[in-house]
Amino acid sequence: MTSLPQRRLFDLPDGVIYLDGNSLGPLPVAAKARVAEAVSDHWGKMLIRGWNAAGWIDLPSRIGDRIARLIGAEPGSVMACDSTSVNLFKVLSAALSLSGRRVVLSDMGNFPTDLYVAQGLLGAMRSPDDLKIVAPDTVLETIDETVAVVMLTQVDYRTGRLHDMAAITAKAHDAGALVIWDLAHSAGALPVDLQGCRADFAVGCGYKYLNGGPGAPAFLYVRPDHADRIAPALGGWMGHEAPFAFDLDFRPAQGVDRMRVGTPPILSMVALDAALDLWDDLALSAIRAQSIALADLFIAEVERQCSGFGLELATPRDGALRGSQVSFHLPDLDGKDRGYATMQALIAENVIGDFRAPDLLRFGFAPLYNTEDEVREAARRLSVILSERRWDQPRFLTRAKVT
Repeated sequence: MTSLPQRRLFDLPDGVIYLDGNSLGPLPVAAKARVAEAVSDHWGKMLIRGWNAAGWIDLPSRIGDRIARLIGAEPGSVMACDSTSVNLFKVLSAALSLSGRRVVLSDMGNFPTDLYVAQGLLGAMRSPDDLKIVAPDTVLETIDETVAVVMLTQVDYRTGRLHDMAAITAKAHDAGALVIWDLAHSAGALPVDLQGCRADFAVGCGYKYLNGGPGAPAFLYVRPDHADRIAPALGGWMGHEAPFAFDLDFRPAQGVDRMRVGTPPILSMVALDAALDLWDDLALSAIRAQSIALADLFIAEVERQCSGFGLELATPRDGALRGSQVSFHLPDLDGKDRGYATMQALIAENVIGDFRAPDLLRFGFAPLYNTEDEVREAARRLSVILSERRWDQPRFLTRAKVT
């Protein structure tokens, strides 16, 4: 297994082994030049004329179509806009408007913001008890004729456990329910086939495996046959049929365009657009095969080099059952927060992963820039930190705001 030629297209710091692309992708070289051009030549010289002259107004739909190819969606069904949380509110309210039921089914592996959004929306509808949260492995058996919407993150953000999108979507449709998929840890990491699965809605972010930069715009998907039937609960002027008519009443635009709300963040959009160039000639099946191989190697090396220190694999061992990340439990030791401290010590040794409460060391694998040699070296440095107890220092045991 060799690294892909895309590695040279990233501005990676020398000596750093970056295994956190599942949280924030690194900087694509092209994004620097593209954003600089947008700042100096477009914003700086065109001023407000950039909306037409530089095509700013069309970026959400143009980027949406580029993302659509990566998630198996139909052209014209994806919009790049807002944040994942805001987009989830929009598609969940849209899904509920299509159903006469109110129960939203989710699982304990869903990203917390998704659950918070559902709690808030259902609370506003005076039905907060209609959010049903079950264990991930019981989702299929829990879907029944009372469920309005099944709302799941395809890849568990903590463990990397992968839901069977096709099976769950089919079961939900058989029961008369709609399905929303959060693809935050899927898009750019593994093949997704929204169209083939007949998924109803999806959301995802642009700053993880898509490498769009901190806080990059998110995206949403609406199945085309739903698009003209939904009335957005969160209407905004950019989703109006004629934004510059400045009507006092909302008239939704055609198709997925009605899901736009406010003015798009152009500089962030430009960075995401540049990052998507990396995917133009790549097959996600090849990316998937290499990510599984890298993760398999990491698991084997950690278990070989770090045995006896209490590490326990939290991620499915079978690559077909996980996303592109690996997590290990590392429980407290001597009353000290060993898991968190170990990750901080590892970062100080220029191996960057992250920590997820209560005790998970989490590592992401992106074949666009990660290599076998990095994987082996990361495991070696982890073993040194544990064997020499380098983690047991005040600077590593003190929690930062971001873990």
